[in-house]
Amino acid sequence: MARFIFITGGVVSSLGKGLMAASLAALLQARGYKVRIRKFDPYLNVDPGTMSPYQHGEVYVTDDGAETDLDLGHYERFTGVSARQSDNVTSGRIYQGIIAKERRGDYLGATVQVIPHVTDAIKEFAKAHTEDLDFVLCEIGGTVGDIESLPFIEAIRQLRNELGRDQTVFVHVTLVPFIAAAGELKTKPTQHSVKELTALGVQPDVLVCRCEHHLPEGERAKIAAFCNVRKEAVIPALDAKSIYEVPLQYHGEGLDFEVLRAFGITPGLAPDLRRWHDIADRLHNPEGEVTIGVVGKYVGLQDAYKSLNEALVHGGMANRVKVNIQWIDAEIFERGDAEIAALLEPMHGILVPGGFGERGTEGKIASVRFARERKVPFFGICLGMQMACIEGARNTAGIDEASSTEFGATGEPVVGIITEWMSAEGLQKRAAGGDLGGTMRLGAYDAKLAGNSHVATIYGTTAISERHRHRYEVNGAYREALEKGGLAFSGMSPDGLLPEIVERPDHPWFIGVQFHPELKSKPFDPHPLFAGFIAAALQQARLV
Repeated sequence: MARFIFITGGVVSSLGKGLMAASLAALLQARGYKVRIRKFDPYLNVDPGTMSPYQHGEVYVTDDGAETDLDLGHYERFTGVSARQSDNVTSGRIYQGIIAKERRGDYLGATVQVIPHVTDAIKEFAKAHTEDLDFVLCEIGGTVGDIESLPFIEAIRQLRNELGRDQTVFVHVTLVPFIAAAGELKTKPTQHSVKELTALGVQPDVLVCRCEHHLPEGERAKIAAFCNVRKEAVIPALDAKSIYEVPLQYHGEGLDFEVLRAFGITPGLAPDLRRWHDIADRLHNPEGEVTIGVVGKYVGLQDAYKSLNEALVHGGMANRVKVNIQWIDAEIFERGDAEIAALLEPMHGILVPGGFGERGTEGKIASVRFARERKVPFFGICLGMQMACIEGARNTAGIDEASSTEFGATGEPVVGIITEWMSAEGLQKRAAGGDLGGTMRLGAYDAKLAGNSHVATIYGTTAISERHRHRYEVNGAYREALEKGGLAFSGMSPDGLLPEIVERPDHPWFIGVQFHPELKSKPFDPHPLFAGFIAAALQQARLV
């Protein structure tokens, strides 16, 4: 039977619960255990698919088409375990299911309440599909004391009683702030957070204390005494230079040892951390550096492009180079050519990421043209590929009015909405005016690559599977005109109808993909497209 580790957070948000969960899972994995991580999100949205990136950061997409919290990206990148629909649930999804049952009469006329109906649904989610696992880590979003998270806290309290002390461990992440005026760390916020959690019936077994300065033994002992935990189970968590150092840092502080001890497990041999030492070595000992310009519309919040940022870092690891990322607002490029040249000339590579809506698209098209004409390595992802196709249609295929129906009515719809496509489950249909959360091509889809293409060489195969999240597709009716203009369609859906990859054979490195390769990149297994892009950028850096 799987053991459960429930992770809560206190004092303030953004303490790194997701990163801690991912690191702990990686450490348990390094000890030979089979793990899976899940996220409970207290907000009432059914999923984050329709939320603004400025509200929630990026939407992480799983192979089975779930739109989930960005923390699931951390989980995958640190463990290599593919996340799935059942690994992320929100209050909205829980209530949606309960209300649907109530309307069908499934509760046989009973009064539907938070206890037991909501808490039972949460418990069912936590325990589902865990038969073949050693540990299931469940992170509860938000901060202890939030009214939204109360049903989740109550559910894990009940699970402790139902599963037993030897099957459940509570890990609480808190803040130990440094007060500069006093010149000391303050433990009171942690004490109050644990008191709040304990009042709800949950006594932490392990405390992870985020702090900017070393946590002295005296303060550590004080926290242990007031919070009713062993001193060794008070784990300091200082800031790291890179998130990929965090597993090593937590192991050094004894986190994995203390969690196993809380389960009554005597840790055996030390974990095999060679993978993480190699990653740290590649990060700290680069043999060069490149600068990549990311031309997007959500650059004011880097969490909007979290997986993209990490995939670029992974590409740097693959080439043993440091990647400097310049986040550039696409709207700046709509002011004139002078700004375009001034900002992009220092770049060794240009990347146009995904996005929705018309804002900034002309700037993205201008950056594609700069990369094409100046022979700078270019990588277009999702909307970025569509912009590459529109730029090619306008400037190399003679279709001056080329545009996307996403931006309004157009006589030259090089990009348009798709309402039918084939998936592994068969024909998928969507209504153009349907709910925003249900009209996209989501999840993993296969693609076939042209045998003589650049991308086939990069992948080392002609059959791939990548994750999608988009509502519009490049219009295959324009393929002939675009290919005459030098833009090769080197990847297509298995039925040959949907363009998946375009490239320019006459360019050093010019590739656009309809999918999101950043979602499958890992520090110990960089995605081949990002490794290839950074290699091309390194070659560009050597030329200038």
